Amino acid sequence: MKILVTGGAGFIGSAVVRQLMAANEHEVLVLDALTYAGNLESIPGYDQHKRVSFAKVDLRDADATRQTVLEFRPDVIMHLAAESHVDRSIDGPREFLETNIMGTFNLLQAARELFDSLDAPKKQRFRFHHISTDEVYGDLEGTSDMFTEQTSYAPSSPYSASKAASDHLVRAWGRTYGLPVLLTNCSNNYGPYHFPEKLVPHMILNALAGKPLPVYGDGSQIRDWLYVEDHAKALILVATTASAGETYNIGGHNEVRNLDVVTTICAILEELAPEKPAGVNRYEDLITFVKDRPGHDMRYAIDASKIERELGWSPEETYESGLRKTVEWYLSSRNWWERVLSGDYQLTRLGGV
Repeated sequence: MKILVTGGAGFIGSAVVRQLMAANEHEVLVLDALTYAGNLESIPGYDQHKRVSFAKVDLRDADATRQTVLEFRPDVIMHLAAESHVDRSIDGPREFLETNIMGTFNLLQAARELFDSLDAPKKQRFRFHHISTDEVYGDLEGTSDMFTEQTSYAPSSPYSASKAASDHLVRAWGRTYGLPVLLTNCSNNYGPYHFPEKLVPHMILNALAGKPLPVYGDGSQIRDWLYVEDHAKALILVATTASAGETYNIGGHNEVRNLDVVTTICAILEELAPEKPAGVNRYEDLITFVKDRPGHDMRYAIDASKIERELGWSPEETYESGLRKTVEWYLSSRNWWERVLSGDYQLTRLGGV
């Protein structure tokens, strides 16, 4: 197949691309605007791979998006490109609406034009796979209920509202125009190549630098944690095998309080990086509770039984094994994250840009 991956230089997108590269079964076009979170260094060796190419395209540019889609003529579009940081969406919501809503609209229009030009066999194979988030559901009040594919939408932040809107657009294009669409909604991802503003890498790198580990509120917010490589496997499985029109929730079966995530990271670092910065006795001593952010959801939990039952997917990593692998990766990949923290990664644009 020919697979177009939007946001392919981002955190989850790069994991998808790395797995597609390793399998070497498909022709892949990585489409990314290379904003602050896009980093081609997260897909090492892509520019030497015979079946992978790159296009620097901002989905807000309708003409460039259309031209790229119609020239590449993918069998599958995996749409991961999005603004995704809740705090940033609170401070500046416009960019989230422009990218997540209008960018998705532009991509859908291009996909629709391509789809209408295909012959019957290629139409049967074509898929538009929209990758979304469990945050569109809002939060859960109880301690045992879970998000299912039928849960009503109740987004709490500008970010999750913009993703909910893009989900609605994709379903509407499926019903109104007959575009063969797929949707997946995932829980919190973590793992290698994660941009340092996110919780897990932020805590790892702050601890290594002897800086405070800021925890919102009392840290009792619960998230379902999913190792990014497990998520990427699920996404490729859905994109290449699922029936058009299906929606799947993807989760890690790992409901953990934010505070417990931070204390687990500290415990792993005590073992793997015992030489601490000056003045630090225990990494856990760096934990600092800060004012909670507005509209902060308290609990997410994913019921992933449908994808397990219908497609045979289940996560390979536990919370403990995945988090240990993540800490180990950051300890051994100092060059990657130092270039991100310094901004030097933005100065290097590899082949194809």
